[in-house]
Amino acid sequence: MKVAICTEMGSVSQHFGRAPEFTFVSIEDNKVVEKKVLPNPGHEIGSIPQFINENGATCMIAGGIGHRAVDFFSQYGIEVIRGVTGQINDVIAKILDGTLEGGENICSPGGGKGYGVEKIHTDADDNSDHDHHHHQH
Repeated sequence: MKVAICTEMGSVSQHFGRAPEFTFVSIEDNKVVEKKVLPNPGHEIGSIPQFINENGATCMIAGGIGHRAVDFFSQYGIEVIRGVTGQINDVIAKILDGTLEGGENICSPGGGKGYGVEKIHTDADDNSDHDHHHHQH
């Protein structure tokens, strides 16, 4: 897993587009295997999501970020966790122990449970029961 954190002076930047740099953290077997800091590529529309994608991150952590920017990240399949504050090393520690919480969403394996196969299965079951009742006239 590779995570990008928009960074300002060792902390999570609260202004996504104006963050001076991005910290890329590669995590394998719940350990940090690589950490690199790259400068912000410039704030042209869509340039940062493309940059994050090119560097292989699947998750982007920010303080404040607009809905439009989040949409750009979605196009690359990159999850955005916003509303995060604090020192980069503390944030990384929370990622590793699974306690990182954003203001609106949480980056954890198995998040969004109940929207997968079980839910489709339940809907199908409900629909077939529903159909039987209507066709018995």
